[in-house]
Amino acid sequence: MSPVLQYDAVVVGGNFAGLSAAMQLGRARRRVLVVDMGEPRNRFAEASHGFMGQDGKPPRAIQREAARQVAAYPTVEMLQDQVVSASGELNGFELGLWSGRQVRARRVVLATGVRDILPNLPGLAERWGVSVLHCPYCHGYEVRDRPIGVLASTPMSAHQAMLLPDWGVTTLFTNGVHEPDPEQAALLAARGVTIERTPVVELVGQGTALEGLRLADGRVAAVEALFAAPRVEMASPLAAQLGCVFEDGMMGPFIVTDAQKLTSVPGVYAAGDAARPMHNATFASADGVMAGVGAHQSLARDVLAA
Repeated sequence: MSPVLQYDAVVVGGNFAGLSAAMQLGRARRRVLVVDMGEPRNRFAEASHGFMGQDGKPPRAIQREAARQVAAYPTVEMLQDQVVSASGELNGFELGLWSGRQVRARRVVLATGVRDILPNLPGLAERWGVSVLHCPYCHGYEVRDRPIGVLASTPMSAHQAMLLPDWGVTTLFTNGVHEPDPEQAALLAARGVTIERTPVVELVGQGTALEGLRLADGRVAAVEALFAAPRVEMASPLAAQLGCVFEDGMMGPFIVTDAQKLTSVPGVYAAGDAARPMHNATFASADGVMAGVGAHQSLARDVLAA
């Protein structure tokens, strides 16, 4: 049986949030293990936008370069695996990996992300991240001057539709999910947004391109980019296993943290999409920096337990 290795911190998740946390801890010369399976949420996107210094680069390329830089710190170990179980308490967390390996950590950083629950419409899933999008600030500029649709999924969909006319002529498809209230309807009208109440039954177009939305009455509404803010769920059960407190956001649950990204469980930090209601690459990276700094400062204060 392999020995159980001890780390100052184990970072679960090796994308923007996790690598940012690991870099801070590695620079503090703490012994860190980063565990990641290599299936980030943004793997469907061709490019990352609005991320300072990385605008337009493929997310995979950003992640690979960041991983290379983090791995250059001698106290950081990178492992392609999956953490499947977590238990314990401050200075004594035990993590079980899919490979069967067991590790211990004084601190844990959860950068586990979320899983998108896409609307069940023919033609939608295969266009996700290409012509079906989730964030105007991440993708709006790239679809500028095209007819844009918003598929209602939550009350936030009306807010999203209100923003999008700055990029193109916009239609909100309520789809029987959310009807704008009078205040929202007045704002949408002032912004020039058309409201279409006939249900959408299919997305049409060649390959991953989008040419229109087929409606229940047979019409095809001309749309070349569709924003569909999906519901989300935790991509990992670890936060629940450790007893972290969750809050319900507009899109789904997220892990509650303080200003230093400490969860309700002492010694457990959370960063990125799993720990905030608004998702964005820059936010994820900044969260990771704060979680790494918070974990290091906690370790530095805990001198008697070293």
